[in-house]
Amino acid sequence: MRLSGSDLEAESWAFALELYARPGVAEACLKLQNEAGVDVMMFLVVAYAAVRHRILLTAAEIRELDEACRPWREQIVRPLRAIRSGLKTGPRPAPNSETEQFRSKIKAVELAAERLQNQLLAECLPLRPPEQDAVGPKQLRSVLGRVVTLFLEKRGDQPIADLLSSIDAIVEATTHDPR
Repeated sequence: MRLSGSDLEAESWAFALELYARPGVAEACLKLQNEAGVDVMMFLVVAYAAVRHRILLTAAEIRELDEACRPWREQIVRPLRAIRSGLKTGPRPAPNSETEQFRSKIKAVELAAERLQNQLLAECLPLRPPEQDAVGPKQLRSVLGRVVTLFLEKRGDQPIADLLSSIDAIVEATTHDPR
């Protein structure tokens, strides 16, 4: 049975929140974001397609998802993140208790922007019948590696080997899925 667009968005968002909350996943995602420029929301949606729908997106499909969400990410999500991060250390009057309250509000808006990006990604997700009975850790690692490789290629940056421990932490968290 194919999910409606709103059901797909809600399910993928719930998956992302649940996975991100697991031990070690937030740290791994932030490492991928900070060191390779990985779009964590897109990364989690690709993981969702693999884990929940048993679909391993191709490199071309991942590029298409990136193209679909790039303007939103670059014009909305990243600037909000930069503002929130900047309030941790300054400029004056930050950081103080009042600017911390303001930073919390920006964080909530940033999360809402990521939810809208998730909606966009869910709308563009190329779902098809499952490719196999189950996606194993090796296959999940491979498809998540495609996402990281896309962002590394854009930056002309470090080889993916430097980030495999972060990918492995996320793969490990998905293999202990209670569902």
